[in-house]
Amino acid sequence: MSGPPAQEAPAALSIQPLQPPPSPQTHRRANSDATPPPPYQAAATANPRRTGVKKPVFSHGHLSLQQIIREGPNNGDFIGALESARWKVIDEGVKAAEDGMSPLRIYVWLVLLDAPIMSTDEYLALIHRGASPAYAKIRNDTFRTLTTDPLFRRRVSEASLIRLLNAIAWRLHDSKEDERQSRPSSSHSSLPAREAIGGSHSGQSQAMLEPGVYVQGMNVLAAPFLYAARSEAEAFVAFHSLLTRECPGYIRGAMDGVHRGLALVDKVLAIVDPKLSMYLTAKGLSAEIYAFPSVLTLCACTPPLPEVLRLWDFLFAYGPHLNIVCIVAQLTIMRSQILQSQSPNKLLRSFPQINADLVKSITISIIKKIPDDLYEEIATHAM
Repeated sequence: MSGPPAQEAPAALSIQPLQPPPSPQTHRRANSDATPPPPYQAAATANPRRTGVKKPVFSHGHLSLQQIIREGPNNGDFIGALESARWKVIDEGVKAAEDGMSPLRIYVWLVLLDAPIMSTDEYLALIHRGASPAYAKIRNDTFRTLTTDPLFRRRVSEASLIRLLNAIAWRLHDSKEDERQSRPSSSHSSLPAREAIGGSHSGQSQAMLEPGVYVQGMNVLAAPFLYAARSEAEAFVAFHSLLTRECPGYIRGAMDGVHRGLALVDKVLAIVDPKLSMYLTAKGLSAEIYAFPSVLTLCACTPPLPEVLRLWDFLFAYGPHLNIVCIVAQLTIMRSQILQSQSPNKLLRSFPQINADLVKSITISIIKKIPDDLYEEIATHAM
């Protein structure tokens, strides 16, 4: 648990200006149908039932993405600044070097994930608590994280990954303890809590609704944050926001959110490409068999890392739930190979290298084919 302490973010790129006041989160990230710029304009149509936004506001469109992040919203126009930032992510992307490194990306992620401000001292306090209850599990995972990726191995040490995951485990442990202590001690506390997970899973017990804990695979999900961030504290707060705000169901109970996501991969594929779906079904291949890592890690398990970062720019701008559609997009890219293979299971053990632009364009074209009720399931499956 040794290593250099994390450093504070440069003051010139403070993320504070773009954070709006707290507001009710009614699928706040399900805005992937907001009218995007060319070349994707024809692929998506505004749909208030999905977006919860009447019309995207590009009031800061004349500014660069860096200017929006650096200077914050004009006249307190948080919605316009955020929509313009999302627009810029699609239109221009986050400028980065060939290896995916960018001085701006982590701040874009922090803003889009609505991450709170966190001091380095607060992060260090978690580090100084020593080994968490999940420490043995963490050590069993970290040494094999992205072992074939030279870019990641050169930039991120195993010690750094251990510190980050151990700090996350402490924070999740504390949340779980707080939840237990605040729970009423009456006999009603063990009754199913339907509304906590979309209202449709009535069999969920109260224990399943507790804050999540460390689960295998979180090491891969954490890896891009450490690679993109300029400090461990930045990586921590972004990663923690993703886990607790965007996909708590992925680390809660029996990882029910992941399994719901896998079922949705099958549903979307059946709509988008019935022939491919039936072929895989005939071979006994459901998404549970081949797509578990891709769902859990938001495709971070598929190289190359610079392309994963670009795909995450899109997912954080328009909702990590869209990873489900991104996986279907990757299957359609592999379509010919799968249909020509007598053993597609071998092909699906590892997806082809990600082409972020191609996956994004296909994803956006798929979205308009998804019925509203199914889209709602996608938008809420990880909660």
